[in-house]
Amino acid sequence: MRLFAGLSLAILLSAGAAGAGQAGLVEPALHIAPGGAGAPRVALTFDACMGATDMRILSTLIDNRMPATIFVTARWLKRNRDVFAQMQAHPDLFEIENHGAMHVPAVDRPAKIYGIAAAGSPAAVEAEVEGGAAAIRATGAAAPGWFRGATARYSPSAIAAIRGRGFRIAGYSVNGDGGSLLGARAAEKRIAAARDGDVVIAHINQPTHAAGEGVVKGLLALRAKGYSFVKLSDVQADGSDGTTAAANVGF
Repeated sequence: MRLFAGLSLAILLSAGAAGAGQAGLVEPALHIAPGGAGAPRVALTFDACMGATDMRILSTLIDNRMPATIFVTARWLKRNRDVFAQMQAHPDLFEIENHGAMHVPAVDRPAKIYGIAAAGSPAAVEAEVEGGAAAIRATGAAAPGWFRGATARYSPSAIAAIRGRGFRIAGYSVNGDGGSLLGARAAEKRIAAARDGDVVIAHINQPTHAAGEGVVKGLLALRAKGYSFVKLSDVQADGSDGTTAAANVGF
């Protein structure tokens, strides 16, 4: 009984410490200008965190001419040069944006988010942001103008610093695949339920996960309902928490 009580206390203390580390963090929202009743539209955004590429999703985007904004890390780029070249062959469909160098949360103090250790300092946030941008520029692609950090959670001071470097920060309004952990049916329902002006986030780097099947079906369901798809650069986009507002320059 004492052992059980001790373990329970340890779990509670651990959970409390994790919660304290995340106190004050924000998870920004992002919406685009709606197209109206006659031309509803959503912005598709996909994170390529690390690992491989879900060709079920990429092929669907290409075959159905669905524009999307792809957020890539330097880690993903190293392993997916051929796929990246395929994306670049369709500049009308894909814009490549910054998901960071090593896929660490852009939080400038020690914290863990979903078990991932944050950058932990202003200098480390700068290295994550600038390292991701440099990796994209090194491919010959256009310099990124948007940043989305790992876990999509930030400290407010990190948001201000990232904006000061000239990047807008991409939140979202529909979490399409729950970090690629949802089942196929759940992901399909979430994406198919998107509304005019929504920004959908999903993952394009988990080819073995069931969520990818649902992402594809959800996209096709939206198209069947008359929705069009846009990149973030195509339309006005407004984010919460100062993520798209004018900012002072410099870390």
